[in-house]
Amino acid sequence: QVQLLESGGGLVQAGGSLRLSCAASGRTFSSYAMGWFRQAPGKERNFVAAISWSGGTTYYGDSVTGRFTISRDNAKNTVYLQMNSLKPEDTAVYYCARLGNSYYSGKYYLQNQAKYDYWGQGTQVTVSS
Repeated sequence: QVQLLESGGGLVQAGGSLRLSCAASGRTFSSYAMGWFRQAPGKERNFVAAISWSGGTTYYGDSVTGRFTISRDNAKNTVYLQMNSLKPEDTAVYYCARLGNSYYSGKYYLQNQAKYDYWGQGTQVTVSS
């Protein structure tokens, strides 16, 4: 069983920055791609960013490209999401997730939330205008 625990959310003014962390349990973290997704009130959960198992490939949603950066530290079993130039429309609950298949790095899989099998409980990010 894999457990994912997000942290780093909070309240920030527009234009500010936050860094989210997601700590994973288990010994196979470095074999799996990881993703970040978000869900705003009354809306569907959407893809934000993903990173391959090695960290060599990253993908971003259109609305965050150029502002957010995903990274991982396999020695610490942790994936990060650095969020800069935050906007009120970034307000959402942010979830990290682990891809269901090891050593996959293709765009179709990493951007598809149905391909992820373990999810964290989420962390709230609120951006005030």
